[in-house]
Amino acid sequence: MKTAFKVIINLSFIIYLFMLAVILFLGSRGYLRADMSLLEYIKNSSNIVPFKTISIYMRAIFDGGMNADIPIKNLVGNFILFLPMGVYLPYFFKRIDRITFFSMAMCVLVFSIEVIQLVTRRGSFDIDDFILNMLGAWLGLRIWKTRFFQRLLKQQSEQQLPLQ
Repeated sequence: MKTAFKVIINLSFIIYLFMLAVILFLGSRGYLRADMSLLEYIKNSSNIVPFKTISIYMRAIFDGGMNADIPIKNLVGNFILFLPMGVYLPYFFKRIDRITFFSMAMCVLVFSIEVIQLVTRRGSFDIDDFILNMLGAWLGLRIWKTRFFQRLLKQQSEQQLPLQ
């Protein structure tokens, strides 16, 4: 029999995945540059230089080079976006509780998303997005591993409150 806690976790994960898909693939992403070939788009929409975008945004925040909402939304948003995954993945897949397996799974997931965004022209491939997404996911994993969080999970699993 499923507990109310498990149902809430499962439902919240489905909602999170839906919101993630909307943000990453369906949200307003600006002009698709349909006038460019796919190869031109890939060339113009890829950043493989680590910390290039992050440093541009940090400079813009401090010198007022652009509306501060844009860099803050991008930097903080990319960091927070995958933080919940750091909790959900080890909850659903016990082997992913270890940092090595978790990191490999997240690398595959985030890299795949970056590539899909690029080839579907729903965004760009930016190594800085990858870095920020991974840092957020690792923070989520650290939260998952805290004694407080583990104690909370243990309490919930011991209560086994059935749905009514």
